[in-house]
Amino acid sequence: MICRFARGSALSRISAISLAVSLLLSACVEEQKINVAASLDPMKMATMTTRNVSTLISDSGVIQYKIVAPVWKVYDEATPAYWIFPEGLYLQKYDPYFHVVATVAADSARYFRDRRLWRLEGNVEMTKVPQDLFLSERLYWDQRQGRIYSDTFIHIETATHVLEGIGFESNERLTSYRVLKPQGIFPVPEDDAAKTDTHNQ
Repeated sequence: MICRFARGSALSRISAISLAVSLLLSACVEEQKINVAASLDPMKMATMTTRNVSTLISDSGVIQYKIVAPVWKVYDEATPAYWIFPEGLYLQKYDPYFHVVATVAADSARYFRDRRLWRLEGNVEMTKVPQDLFLSERLYWDQRQGRIYSDTFIHIETATHVLEGIGFESNERLTSYRVLKPQGIFPVPEDDAAKTDTHNQ
C-alpha cells in the first residue's frame, strides 16, 4: 500500500512538473501579430465601387454627358488617379441645350481624371447625330484638347460613303475628322441612301 501511494505521488509530481514546464515554454513564445495594413497597396485598391451606374457628369454647372455602366471603380489613390469600367460603358454626349449629339459604347473603358482622357477598348462604337457611325477596337477621347483619336483600324459609315483605314483624328463633336492611312472609300448605293433618308424623316 505504501509503495503504491509513493508511486502515485511520484506520477502526480511528474505531471505537475510537466504542466509547469509547458506553461513556462508557452509564456516564452512571442506573440505574433499580423499587420494587415502593411500588405495592402492603396494604389491597387478601389476607393469606390458602384454597380448599375446611371449618372450625369457636368462641367462648370453645365451637363456634358451621361454615363451608364454595370460597374464603376474609382482609384483615387493611384498615380495617376483613374476610373475604370471593366464590364462596359455607354455614354451620351450633350450640347448646351441638352440635346444628344453623340453616343459611345465600349466593352471596357478607363478615364484618367487629371488628364481628362478616356481610353475606350474592345468593340467601340460611336454615333454622331443624325446617322454617322464609327467603329474601332480602341479610341481615345481627350477632353482637355477636345480631340478624339485612334491608332487602330477604323470603320466609318455616313449617309453617302463608307471609309476604312488605320488611325483616326477628329474634334470631339465628330464634325471634322480624317483617317490617317485610308484603305478604302466606298460609296453608299443610292437605294440605301434613299432608304436612310426616308427612315430619318
